Amino acid sequence: MTGSRAGVPRVAVLLPVHSSPSSPHAAFLPRALGSLLGQTVVDWEAVVVDDGSPDTGAVAAALPGDPRIRLLRHGENRGLGAALNTGLDATTAPVVAYLPADDVWAPGHLGALLGCLADPAVARARSGLAEPSDTAYDQLVQVAHRRTGERWTERAELETDDLDRLLWRRLDAAGAVADTGRVTCGWTRHPGQRSRAIRAAYDGGLNVFRARYGVAQPLRFASTDGADVDEGARYARFRGRVYRPAVDGLRVLVVGELAFNPERVLALAERGHRLTGLWTATGLGDSTVGPLPFGHVADLGAVHDLAAAGWREAVRALAPDVVWAQLNWRAVPLAHAVRAAFPELPFVWHFKEAPQRSVVRGEWPLLAELVTGADACLFCSEEERDWFALALAGRVDRARLGVLDGDLPPREWHDAPLAPKLSDADGQPHAVLAGRPSGLDLDWVLALARRGVHTHLYGQVRAPGPTGAWTGWLDEALVRAPDHVHVHPPIGPERWVAELSRYDAGWLHRFDSVNGGDLRLASWDDLNSPARLPVCLAAGLPLLQQSNPGSLVSVERVLRAEGTGLLYRGPDDVADLLAEEVRTRAGASAALAVRERHTFDAHADRLVELFRSVLR
Repeated sequence: MTGSRAGVPRVAVLLPVHSSPSSPHAAFLPRALGSLLGQTVVDWEAVVVDDGSPDTGAVAAALPGDPRIRLLRHGENRGLGAALNTGLDATTAPVVAYLPADDVWAPGHLGALLGCLADPAVARARSGLAEPSDTAYDQLVQVAHRRTGERWTERAELETDDLDRLLWRRLDAAGAVADTGRVTCGWTRHPGQRSRAIRAAYDGGLNVFRARYGVAQPLRFASTDGADVDEGARYARFRGRVYRPAVDGLRVLVVGELAFNPERVLALAERGHRLTGLWTATGLGDSTVGPLPFGHVADLGAVHDLAAAGWREAVRALAPDVVWAQLNWRAVPLAHAVRAAFPELPFVWHFKEAPQRSVVRGEWPLLAELVTGADACLFCSEEERDWFALALAGRVDRARLGVLDGDLPPREWHDAPLAPKLSDADGQPHAVLAGRPSGLDLDWVLALARRGVHTHLYGQVRAPGPTGAWTGWLDEALVRAPDHVHVHPPIGPERWVAELSRYDAGWLHRFDSVNGGDLRLASWDDLNSPARLPVCLAAGLPLLQQSNPGSLVSVERVLRAEGTGLLYRGPDDVADLLAEEVRTRAGASAALAVRERHTFDAHADRLVELFRSVLR
């Protein structure tokens, strides 16, 4: 493995690159190529694979003119696996090494890897990294391996940051993995990394990935700190349907992002309206953007540059009847830009979460202009509507402010049978938390366990801040209360009813409200209508919510009015309320009675009436 025939390269070097405004890898490419040209091993061949970069010239300009380096292009982004397979197909050397455009090698890197591969028992060699990547898998830049018949997993099968799943695991089945014992490469940490677009720990996720790479098809997607999602299976039922435009159907431009339950918008397509999306490119991983995986929504793409003319030309050509801008704080700049560029278009601003975040980000003036300038506004709760009316007193017409939670799921996910209750089998109460365990901690779950209450946790992600706060206490809770603390894999909406209906109640956010009845002092928790509320109601679960006497809390008001709340102050209350629920199932009956009103379908006609009311 250390020698080669004359004229035959020993190593094929694959340099994948995708360069865009949000992922400017072309700016790093000269450094990577310079480190390749500086290798002490010189008998190599290299292929730069440009995987659909919008600006192909920037990639081509970085090439040094060395005949050992070739450039291949994909006309559109096909994903890392396809780019690397293109490189494999274009090369012949018996060893394959990787140099992503944003990474760098020390001069002795290839020599050290080839030294390990001189041992015929070694299938894959790796060097150390100058900066740890904080991942369980080896990075491309540190690896070389023998050429085999194995191929990289491509986008049609799986997109993930986990290189073990994409190839390393299959290579390692054929032989040993050897370490060079030297640090000979640099893995570059920066915001445009592909892995950051995937991982929830860095505000990435499926929708950040979709926006960055313009992925049009449904994804099977996995993050090493999140969940596996199969959009093809989840949305197959919707993709095969035919929605015919009505004669009087509206052309609706959806602007921003759809957060959770994005398929809800098909309720408008069912009613004969035509939908087109213009998406923010700076959303969060759970903020759904297009191209939408369930189809039936035309796509104008993501707006990476608010100052660019392209999206304005696309909106002007579309000439929508109404702009429906939404939903959360990340969408505020784009919604504001669309409103400013097209003041003549009827404009409905549908806002959920959260004015406090816009204040922190310095975007309150933009949000205030949206609320005061839109033809109509919708908020997720009466309390949020009233908060804005107070905050913008004298500037906003309260008659233009309405209430409709923008995260409501479609009714369709209710169509599943309820499961037998676990408590009917063991006589013990079981409560479920789907999503971030806001307000739950070690002391709380152990106190519940001592009272015989089971806590079931679904869909946790390993992320910084409040989203991942459970990681600090869960392991200890599992050791100290193994029979009463349970962790489950995340589930999609197609499994909500069948899976969650086994339990006796669902947890909402646990927090102390301090507004004292004055909405001007309200936190987001006070104003919020939690996305897990309709999820639990769909499964026929009453909701556990901490009572906050003397304060105005939206979800408490709703639970009291509908009879679906188990309102507590301490763990003794929780145990008593759950025992009564197991005995009577009164909360379950109330939940099933009202779950219909917590679907988007129940309000779609009202929304269309609002659209028609603002037409000019």
